[in-house]
Amino acid sequence: MRIHFIAIGGSVMSNLAINLAKLGHQVTGSDDQIVEPSKTKLHEAGLLPARIGWDTDKISSDLDAVILGKHASADNPELLRAQELNVKIYSFPEFIYEQSIDKIRVVIAGTYGKTTIISMIMHVLKKLGRDFDYLIGSKLEGFDSLIRLTSTAPIMLIEGDEFYASSIDDHAKFHYYQPNIALISNIQWDNFKMVISEEEYNRQFERFIDTIVPKGTLIYNKDDQNVVNIVEQTRDCKINRHGYKLSQYTINKGVTYIHVGDREVPLRIIGKQNLSNIAGAYTVCEWLGIKRDEFYEAVSDFRSSIRYLEFVASANGSVVYQDFAHTPSKLRTSIHAVKEQFPTAKLLTIIELNPYEVVQDEFMVPYKDSMQESDWAVVFINRKSIKEKNILLDNVIDQVKSIFNHSNFLVLTEIEDLYRFLENFDSEHFNMLFMSSHHYSELNMLTFADKFLKEYV
Repeated sequence: MRIHFIAIGGSVMSNLAINLAKLGHQVTGSDDQIVEPSKTKLHEAGLLPARIGWDTDKISSDLDAVILGKHASADNPELLRAQELNVKIYSFPEFIYEQSIDKIRVVIAGTYGKTTIISMIMHVLKKLGRDFDYLIGSKLEGFDSLIRLTSTAPIMLIEGDEFYASSIDDHAKFHYYQPNIALISNIQWDNFKMVISEEEYNRQFERFIDTIVPKGTLIYNKDDQNVVNIVEQTRDCKINRHGYKLSQYTINKGVTYIHVGDREVPLRIIGKQNLSNIAGAYTVCEWLGIKRDEFYEAVSDFRSSIRYLEFVASANGSVVYQDFAHTPSKLRTSIHAVKEQFPTAKLLTIIELNPYEVVQDEFMVPYKDSMQESDWAVVFINRKSIKEKNILLDNVIDQVKSIFNHSNFLVLTEIEDLYRFLENFDSEHFNMLFMSSHHYSELNMLTFADKFLKEYV
């Protein structure tokens, strides 16, 4: 096939382009911005456009397909040219479905947790030597690409996204995959971060359930009431329903043991959310024919590599974790997980907040008292990331202190001050949890951890 990518520089789009070229397809692409690591990967594959920008000469009637990236706008000149010539235009989820139509499609969905669950499934299948294709949203340890498409693998694992497929298609991405097996981990609408209403957001998941193939299987988290409510509203679908719940577990000397029959299996991960994710991953693998003992033996050495309570470093009896906290409830849950795992140690929690959000009351109010379980709490708001002169952090610092309402609390706005604080902090008998609601601001986590972990003489 001759395939052209509009917005080839996106992380998933570039990986898909490279995969298709390796399969022997003729691939071209354009974009108005291509950054690392996509730029180097496309260059090494011989697919980096000769120049940045759009070029309608690349669109001709002999193309078999155009794949439209979400970054490309509805008035993109290459898109308009393709429409004029009646070239077949796909969003990438449409294309993925066509390429996996003869496979068992497993789609993992949910507001959060889906990357962790799919990475657990991939880890287990890989250890057991099972062949599978996949589509994921972020790079995972042990896998060198975001996508694998072959003509031979019988299974296609897909991380399902509930947001729009492209600028000309307001269907959610996960509505296109028509799963044989679907999982919903949780449903949590965020008034501040979601661009659609709560009603419409929930409806996306109802429609997702409707897309499961007849006699297919829905696996869902029975501990999440929002998920249970939506599953109850879709009872007319002729599908199997299999709920899962958090497994029993114990913690001993900083190690979590999950109860499997009369056995206790030690894990390398911590936190109830991760244990819930394991329960979901096991249920999927069970439907794929994996035996219980096989699964738990394989998953026992799984380590989070995607910033969900991810181990960073340890020394002198202290441990450093990093995490992705996109909601106040997630912040509370992760703090509790570390305190539960290490009940005799104190905890320093640092959360990096977006300066553009901190100045808005509706964003900050839900954070009230959210760090109370930490022994020390720091909010970092990177002043250097602010471009607009009218955003004055000094005016909101007292408000931030009032909202978090913590007795051992600091607000820092300079990276240098944050490093200095860690160098001077008496970290003996303390663990540290660093959390961010967006990408880190110039922070190298290993350097960051080294400043906290000190040698005591």
